[in-house]
Amino acid sequence: MTRRFENEANGEPETNGKMEQAAMRTESELDLELELALKDFKSSVHAWSDAAFSRSRTWTLEVRRRSWRLALGWALGCLLVVGSVSGGLLERHHRMVVAQIVEQQRIAEQQRQLREKQLNQTTDEALLAGVDSDVSRQVPSAMEPLAQMMSDDETK
Repeated sequence: MTRRFENEANGEPETNGKMEQAAMRTESELDLELELALKDFKSSVHAWSDAAFSRSRTWTLEVRRRSWRLALGWALGCLLVVGSVSGGLLERHHRMVVAQIVEQQRIAEQQRQLREKQLNQTTDEALLAGVDSDVSRQVPSAMEPLAQMMSDDETK
């Protein structure tokens, strides 16, 4: 009551005290509401975790699927590497075979040219031998029958 008199002496109405009481009540009501909300949240978290722990686990299937995917990925990667390497080796072998064929053709061409040159030399030599025999005669071959007659006459 002393407060009431102090409020009146200061010229403040008595409603200020009622407001404080109402604020105190609302704070306690808010505290209760907050406490109930937290309890509800806690119970829902516990219910969720219980449901999560009690359900069947699917992680074993995921691990198996992942392990097959991983193994398949490695197998395909290895297959790609082996294919690339074997393709490179096959290409190298092909180039070597082509180089051998080209070398054999070059050697065959050189041998053919050498044979032609030797053949030309033999024909040239035969021609030169023929010319040499024609030049070395004292009498041309067309005049040979006459030359024989003359040599026969001289001996008689």
